[in-house]
Amino acid sequence: MRIYCEKDYNAMSRRAAAVIAAQVVSKPDCVLGLATGSTPIGAYKQLIEWNKQGDLSFAEVRSVNLDEYYGLAPDHDQSYRYFMQTNLFDHVDIAVENTNVPSGLAADPAAECARYEQVVADLGYADLQLLGLGRNGHIGFNEPCADFPAATHLVDLTQSTIEANARFFASADDVPKQALTMGIGTIMKARKILVVASGADKADAVWKAFSGPITPEVPASILQLHPDVTLVGDESALAKLMEDKA
Repeated sequence: MRIYCEKDYNAMSRRAAAVIAAQVVSKPDCVLGLATGSTPIGAYKQLIEWNKQGDLSFAEVRSVNLDEYYGLAPDHDQSYRYFMQTNLFDHVDIAVENTNVPSGLAADPAAECARYEQVVADLGYADLQLLGLGRNGHIGFNEPCADFPAATHLVDLTQSTIEANARFFASADDVPKQALTMGIGTIMKARKILVVASGADKADAVWKAFSGPITPEVPASILQLHPDVTLVGDESALAKLMEDKA
């Protein structure tokens, strides 16, 4: 496991973008597993800048997103398809037909989960999977539970996750209560994993994920078993982990 402890959010974002860019340069037709949330936005902005400068091309890249709120249309301003379009896809030279996000409006969520799992499998899984980290240790929308879910599935969001995401909606009552998410097994099949974490409120989650026991009560702790993980965080998010490793 490689750990990059950067001074602040901007430095963290640039480092994370460099890891992603290196993957694209080394394999132009790679499969990128992408994540949403506030933490990756800075990295996406850096990738957009490099693309506009002509230093990086996404023309052959295929992408698979981790998750999507169940019940939101792709053009809803809080859907994850909308997030990806506005924060990355609309600003780089990626072909929209090469981008994949679960459908939040599927009439049969179980069938949609099976379809999406097959899409990811047919692409050969992610060459590089980008992950954020929830304050309760979730990755994707894999919440703390009794076991590690293997495949893409419909999940009931915990109250802590709903409250954490409420800032993006008019109120917590407007946050969808379910989501479609890649399973832990799907995520672990990625050849490389890049975890980004920012802010003091993530320090406990980072420590539990990478220094605590491997348990489905902290879903990200399973990453300790992956052979190629890079953690990029700012000093606040990595403070407890770096102190433990000192």
